Amino acid sequence: MTLEERLAGIKLLILDVDGVLTDGRIVYDNYGDELKFFDVQDGMGLYLLHKAGIPCVIITAKKSRLVKRRAKEVWVARLYQNAHDKLKVYEEVKRIYGLADDVVCFIGDDIVDLPVMRRVGLAVAVPYAIEEIKQVAHWITQREGGRGAVREVVDRLLRVQGRWESVTALYHR
Repeated sequence: MTLEERLAGIKLLILDVDGVLTDGRIVYDNYGDELKFFDVQDGMGLYLLHKAGIPCVIITAKKSRLVKRRAKEVWVARLYQNAHDKLKVYEEVKRIYGLADDVVCFIGDDIVDLPVMRRVGLAVAVPYAIEEIKQVAHWITQREGGRGAVREVVDRLLRVQGRWESVTALYHR
């Protein structure tokens, strides 16, 4: 199956956070607070995905107030934190949405993502993903995690599905 054929059927996007929505760095300030760097274009991409009616879910092994805030800002439908068994959460998400594996896209980068990436219809890795992730990925993005990788996936997905023009019409006036 080609990448375009896989993209054409996607009805749900699932994301990891560290290394996908961020560049993977975790920075602590002098007060012990965690800092993460998110890409504004990824955020706009997730907003466009929401406008197109395709939900986005985050499944992350860590827990962070920053991720909760960012998820709300970019219209993420569901957020699962402290999810060390991502496959278990993934099965719950599929049940909630009533979807089969072949219509789900997951973007990941590390070993904790591997069980889900082996199941989904479109497994996407970022360039700095570990080798095991790259081996199961159907697509490795050009852009890095935290630097537009999510936007790259969303833009191509919306274009392949013929939704790009309608969700961006406001900006083409």
